Amino acid sequence: GGGAYGSALACAATRAGRDVTLYARSAESAAQMETTRTNPKLPGVSLDAAIGITGDIAAAARADIILLATPAQNLREAAKTLAPYLKPSTPVVACAKGIERGTHRFMTEIIAETMPDAIPAILSGPNFADDVARGLPTAVTLAAKDEGLASDLVQALGSSTFRPYHTT
Repeated sequence: GGGAYGSALACAATRAGRDVTLYARSAESAAQMETTRTNPKLPGVSLDAAIGITGDIAAAARADIILLATPAQNLREAAKTLAPYLKPSTPVVACAKGIERGTHRFMTEIIAETMPDAIPAILSGPNFADDVARGLPTAVTLAAKDEGLASDLVQALGSSTFRPYHTT
């Protein structure tokens, strides 16, 4: 997601040395962020030139790891939209904590239901988008059923200032 937290995580993943594509639902927003290298939801933060920004969900879905950075109540819709483009066995990390209203499902359960070929995981704070984007020291927890996968995801996203710790 191209909001504040998705953009912040794109910054963190770039600092970790990863090739990053940031998806914005609106082609207009994607074009504006591409041109200005800023996100209006993160004032004062520059988006590294290495971050690819797109409004093309199929292009974003080609990633080896998906960070699904949407509000909890929008995760199901985002997952359904992304699902047809996803490669089988792609780790999909929910970056919102919470329980879906009505169904009382956790975010990883929604991923499993709507994206049956994905491997669900979750990233949880406490942290603030602005701190993550600016590279301030941040610790988070990353959980997946498979401890090996959780460890691999921590290695893929971690840097000197963004420290994920894994668990099952």
